[in-house]
Amino acid sequence: KETDPGSLFKAMIEDGFLAVCSEAKGLVTLKHFSTPFLKVEPFLPEHYEVLDLKPNGKVASVEMVKYHHYRDEPLHALYDNVEKLFPVKNNIRILFNNAVKKRLMTDRRIGCLLSGGLDSSLVAATLLKQMKEAQVQYPLQTFAIGMEDSPDLLAARKVANHIGSEHHEVLFNSEEGIQALDEVIFSLETYDITTVRASVGMYLISKYIRKNTDSVVIFSAEGSDELMQGYIYFHKVPSPEKAKEESESLLRELYLLDVLRADRTTAAHSLELRVPFLDHRFSSYYLSLPPELRIPKNGIEKHLLREMFEDSNLKSKEILWRPKEAFSDGITSVKNSWFILQEYIEHQVDDAMLANATQKFPFNTPKTKQGYYYRQIFERHYPGRASWLSHYWMPKWINAADPSARTLTHYKSAAKA
Repeated sequence: KETDPGSLFKAMIEDGFLAVCSEAKGLVTLKHFSTPFLKVEPFLPEHYEVLDLKPNGKVASVEMVKYHHYRDEPLHALYDNVEKLFPVKNNIRILFNNAVKKRLMTDRRIGCLLSGGLDSSLVAATLLKQMKEAQVQYPLQTFAIGMEDSPDLLAARKVANHIGSEHHEVLFNSEEGIQALDEVIFSLETYDITTVRASVGMYLISKYIRKNTDSVVIFSAEGSDELMQGYIYFHKVPSPEKAKEESESLLRELYLLDVLRADRTTAAHSLELRVPFLDHRFSSYYLSLPPELRIPKNGIEKHLLREMFEDSNLKSKEILWRPKEAFSDGITSVKNSWFILQEYIEHQVDDAMLANATQKFPFNTPKTKQGYYYRQIFERHYPGRASWLSHYWMPKWINAADPSARTLTHYKSAAKA
């Protein structure tokens, strides 16, 4: 379906049966067949399979076929003069409004995750406008999560006040976050450091939504950073072409990282996620723009997107030009960032364990104690399945030992400004 993200796993067993499931755990724990699965692996995005079936219905062979690429879409964004940006901005705005509008189709109540950053604020503001035009008979509920004095909570509160949503704030502490790690990794089926860290807040806020409200269809801003080069490390990109290549690479891996996080943490609490930034018409148009228009400009990422809504009343200027804040960092206290849960992990993983990590985990060997700790939890739930994650997510063009945005030079300089 286009209206929500998702994943799919497949497994073949020796006597010719093919099994598929939206989560790997449904195949790993399947008890109906005496013969074990040969391999449980992700079903690649943008592909379909052609099955050669025997007369008895068993699978004789499988052919994987790629069916779509964003370049298959018309290149609407070609124009003669790159200075003539008004048509481009107008097209982006129209396509984004349409992406939100088409996802309003539901019989169940709609809510929206709101971090107070550019992307989620834009989704929330546009969504509320579309709901009013559609004469939806209930207020939009927006949801923010964070530790006390976290940057995201403060920013989200300002956005909610500006657009007039029914706003909910969810507070959590380090102990609650640490206690949730086991459930989070079980739900995610991954041990990627960035994905696990960012998933804790989303898991806890999804749990709150399900328990305390009647919102079921949840809008979110996943995909924008990958599509629009919003990650802070894009400030170090050597060329627009390299930025274009990295953006496309990130989008191809969404099913392993951010979309995996968003899909699994919400689905774990029976919520239906909708992500307008990943609308295929919107994303195809944006990717057809010249690379030089998409890179950070004047030290600000997603400059074109910010310019697009500068003349509207959807967002305050303060929020519109707020610098990027990584989710796992933004939800935590400015005094004690979530990524410094190493304070807890130091007591769980000693130096000797990390020194022997290569022997214990030869594939995707964790380089930090935090990575080792997550891997231990993953292996407890899914022993021998480390290949589900092909590689760890890490920022490019910088020398970083930890993927947290708060370790980046640009982030530090922006925070001091």
